[in-house]
Amino acid sequence: MAPASSASSSQPPRPLSPTEDDSRPRLTEEERKRNHIKSEQKRRAALRVRFEKLTTIVPDTEGQARSEGLVLNKTLDHIVDLMNDRRKMVQTLEARGISVDSKYKA
Repeated sequence: MAPASSASSSQPPRPLSPTEDDSRPRLTEEERKRNHIKSEQKRRAALRVRFEKLTTIVPDTEGQARSEGLVLNKTLDHIVDLMNDRRKMVQTLEARGISVDSKYKA
């Protein structure tokens, strides 16, 4: 019986990646650099839009000169406040004998 490796060695090698396909021209270093810069600008613009959206939701962040760190800190503070408010509401309801689903107690 022949070893399993001999069967695979009789097949022609296949391309390892799409970049090794000779039907597509390779990008020059300058083209790669421009593509990278464009992708990075797009990523940063998307982040900027998301931070702007946060400033419309989180108190004390709209219309101020701010850093992303400040927005993230105030967002975290706001989430903690909301969680504490929910916890207090659950306690109030339960103190009045109203049953609260466990998913709201977390």
